[in-house]
Amino acid sequence: MKKKITVLLVDDHTLVRRGFRRLIEDEEDLEVVGEAGDGESGVQLSRTLKPAIVLMDYCLPGIDGLHAARQIAHNGRGETSVIMLTMHFEEARLREAQEAGVRGYLEKNVEDMALILTIRRVAKGELVFPETASGRSESTARSDGELSVREREILQLIVDGKSNREIALQLDLSVHTVGSHRARIMKTLRIHKVSELVAYAIRKGLAGPNEG
Repeated sequence: MKKKITVLLVDDHTLVRRGFRRLIEDEEDLEVVGEAGDGESGVQLSRTLKPAIVLMDYCLPGIDGLHAARQIAHNGRGETSVIMLTMHFEEARLREAQEAGVRGYLEKNVEDMALILTIRRVAKGELVFPETASGRSESTARSDGELSVREREILQLIVDGKSNREIALQLDLSVHTVGSHRARIMKTLRIHKVSELVAYAIRKGLAGPNEG
């Protein structure tokens, strides 16, 4: 069995951590191994659990995310990578985060699949920052007419309100494969929100609401 990407959540809001946990653990290749509500606890748990990824808020009680990230990067010796989340994008903060050893940087309201893909990319050793995280800097993208038959099938099920897990069961695919298809569909159409994807699909006649 393929080794899972382990994730430590560091955020001072319990509901936020709970939401991220549910999202991440819906993916077969990801696993949440711990949670912390402040920077100091995050550093300590990172040292103990040695996760592949620390998903951490910039603003934390006690030592802030920036200082915690610097300590984690130093203690992890390349084995643990920090992805930092922020409520407001500021170039100065981004530069500070990069200097502290952060390997991924996203706005906190990032779309679900963008977050999941960022975790996977950073776990592979990539650097993911705002100009590349959503794929907006890529100069080429397919048109909607170039969706594959499978992508159109999955698009229809998304419009029908099916979750990744439900789609996987219906099509006999893994949740990871469905997530990858969903991400490629959104990249192809240059859309980054599922609600916009559904509206686009209906508007363009690529899919229609479930008639059953």
